[in-house]
Amino acid sequence: MEVNVKETALVLPSTPPFNRDHVLPLSHLDNDPNMNVIFRYLRVYVSTDTVTTSHPFHVISASLSSALLHYFPLAATLRRRDLGRRLELFCSAGQAVPLINASANCTLESVHYLDDLDPHFVERLVPNPDPVEAMVNPCILQVTVFKCGGFCLGAAIHHALCDGLGATQFFNAVAELARGASKISIEPIWDRASLLGPRDPPQVQAPAQEFLSLEKGFEPYNQDIGPVVSECFNVMEEYLDRFKKLLFEHCGSSFTTFEALGAFIWRAKVKASGSPGDEKVKFAYSMNIRRTVKPPLPVGYWGNGCVAIYVQLSVKELLEQPIWRTVELIKKSKSNATDEYVRSFIDFQEIHYGDGITAGKGVSGFTDWRHLGHSSVDFGWGGPVTVLPLSKHLLGSVEPCYFLPYSSANAGKKNGFKVLVNLRETAMPAFKKEMEKFSNQEFDHLL
Repeated sequence: MEVNVKETALVLPSTPPFNRDHVLPLSHLDNDPNMNVIFRYLRVYVSTDTVTTSHPFHVISASLSSALLHYFPLAATLRRRDLGRRLELFCSAGQAVPLINASANCTLESVHYLDDLDPHFVERLVPNPDPVEAMVNPCILQVTVFKCGGFCLGAAIHHALCDGLGATQFFNAVAELARGASKISIEPIWDRASLLGPRDPPQVQAPAQEFLSLEKGFEPYNQDIGPVVSECFNVMEEYLDRFKKLLFEHCGSSFTTFEALGAFIWRAKVKASGSPGDEKVKFAYSMNIRRTVKPPLPVGYWGNGCVAIYVQLSVKELLEQPIWRTVELIKKSKSNATDEYVRSFIDFQEIHYGDGITAGKGVSGFTDWRHLGHSSVDFGWGGPVTVLPLSKHLLGSVEPCYFLPYSSANAGKKNGFKVLVNLRETAMPAFKKEMEKFSNQEFDHLL
């Protein structure tokens, strides 16, 4: 399987979107140190009978140019202010989004529509800029066309510009124009500094600071834990239902899949890693706060609109307490996502930004991609059949976990969903044994 890069086009907005150079401020959520990372993922599209003459690269290039009239910040340059060292966007004439044109010498069917992870192959389908290049070009895209006529769109976007929902809003605009729309249905709103800025004076009252510390010089994504490997695990619905039923029998509460399976995997990862019993470890996930804040963020706001929620335990507590207690803690943690929590989180960033805000080591990041509406991004070939994240950095974690649906192109062939786990190579064998216990429904020792 080979990927051949033909060219890299610099896609400019269809008409100049502004008259003079200027700077756009970012919100305090955009400037969260955990957002100082490039998020990489791809969408896979199959060839259809209705679109036979159009080349995906040309279709996306043209619609991207039109969309950049509205989303020109994606072509801007990130830089740090002299005062405070916070990130901001410098917008200048002639800025463009790099769009890579590539081809693969195999069919999508032959690689199972990228449902079965082959890290060496998929890495070549998504741009991978270094940190310096990602500041100059915070959005880089790649279209790779397969022999069958299907293609994938790989994206590398600096997280300071937007979160997953904001990026999907942008791609939906590109897709609308690709399908022939004369205008986009949702106009983007930038007003980040005022909508998610600090209070005057800033005040920290909610529990955000209970999970955050100050450690100048510590960079979570530069932790040296050795090689990190990626593995996909199948989760059968019947096994999951059995597990959730046992949890209910022991504590009388019902739990979501994310809460129950997240607790199991968190415990398994920590156990496999062999961390000392007195070490503090954290379960981290994002909560969408667009409707939580008062007033709610306006429709069209496409900046980072999520805050990190944490559950913290010692390794000894996590491994020795009944797992239903851990699941309960994850469930209860959702109640922290209030307007006051968000405002306190922002004010904490305002007061301590230069002091090295961090959630520390031992963070396990979790996210559920099964219901995020990725299928809405239709460039004229239908929605994507597969969506796959490649990032190994998330929420201050260097070993994130993603809950993912199976490719719709494989509908009926596989039961349940898959979990993509990133874990240090030395711990993966022991983690696989823990996951085998789940498949064998060996739960009694956890309860």
